Amino acid sequence: MTEKIGIAAGAVWTALNENGAMNVKNLKKVCKIKTDKELYLVMGWLLREDKLNVAEEGKEITLSLK
Repeated sequence: MTEKIGIAAGAVWTALNENGAMNVKNLKKVCKIKTDKELYLVMGWLLREDKLNVAEEGKEITLSLK
């Protein structure tokens, strides 16, 4: 599982680097992440590495790189 989340974290980082800030729904689609659980594990990974900003806009969560 750790390897799978690490690969997904790389995909999320790349997508945010190329596209700028994205909401969770679009990020899941672009990175082909199937479940919210997987995305939240990826978010935790990137937050722990201090590479991610998280903003809440109404009911949406937007992610961007630091």
